[in-house]
Amino acid sequence: MENQILELLNAINKKLDEHTKKLDEHTQILRALEHSSQIHKAEIDKVNFAISKVEGEVKGIREDLNAIEIITSKNWNDISKLKAVK
Repeated sequence: MENQILELLNAINKKLDEHTKKLDEHTQILRALEHSSQIHKAEIDKVNFAISKVEGEVKGIREDLNAIEIITSKNWNDISKLKAVK
């Protein structure tokens, strides 16, 4: 009877060891995935920052082009007036 109990305890202990190893493996995998997720978040943040910077530059270029268009229009108007005076 004691022998059977010891065999049963040994079998349970063996199963616990197997489950502990698997749990450790899963923990390592989860930590690796968490680390990867943090790296991806940092890369996405970097890309978002770059996009915001480019967006600001494009907005500035549009404003400059609009100003050039207005000035060019005024210049053409002045040229037309000067030609009319001749």
